[in-house]
Amino acid sequence: MDRIIASALSCLQGGGTLLYPTDTLWGIGCDARDTAAVNSIYALKERADTKALICLVANEVMLKSVVGKIDERLLPYLKDARPTTIIYPQADGISPALGAEDGSVGIRIPKDSFCQKLISALGAPLVSTSANISGQSSPLAFEAIDEKIKLGVTHVVNHRQKEQMQAASRIIRLDKKGTLEIIRP
Repeated sequence: MDRIIASALSCLQGGGTLLYPTDTLWGIGCDARDTAAVNSIYALKERADTKALICLVANEVMLKSVVGKIDERLLPYLKDARPTTIIYPQADGISPALGAEDGSVGIRIPKDSFCQKLISALGAPLVSTSANISGQSSPLAFEAIDEKIKLGVTHVVNHRQKEQMQAASRIIRLDKKGTLEIIRP
C-alpha cells in the first residue's frame, strides 16, 4: 500500500486530481488548498461551482485546525462507526472554492485507513466528491464510473477496485447559530 499512497501523494502534490476509494463511495479529490485543482474537479463533474464540495480530514486534530473548536454535541457523530459528513459554518486553510455561498463547508473524518494515511501524508484536507457527472447517480462500483471521469482525472488509485462500495454518508449541519440539523439520515 505504501507505493499506492506514494503515487497518489505525488499526484496531489503536483496539483493533480485523483480518483480514489473512500469509506463510502469512489471519490474525485485533490489537495483542498489548491483552488485550480478544485476548479478542475467542478469542470470534470460538469457541476456548478456554487454547489459545495466536501473534504476529508485525517483525524480530530486536523479537523480542529480547519474548523477551530469542535462543538461537543458533534463528538458522538465523529466517534460513530457510520461515516458522517458535518457541514460547518466556516473553515480555514482550504480553498474558498470548496465552500457553499454562505461559506459553509462539509467535512468528514473517513473510517478508511487508506484515506487516513493519504491525508496524513499530504498534511492537509483532501477534496472528496462522488465520482460521477453532476446529475448522474453515484456509482457504487469502480466499473460503474463513467469513462469520462476515469480519463479526466490525473491519477486513478489502484486500490479496492473490485469492492462494492457503501452508500453516501450521513450529513449533519451545524449553523452559525449553533443549531444542529440532520440533512441526510
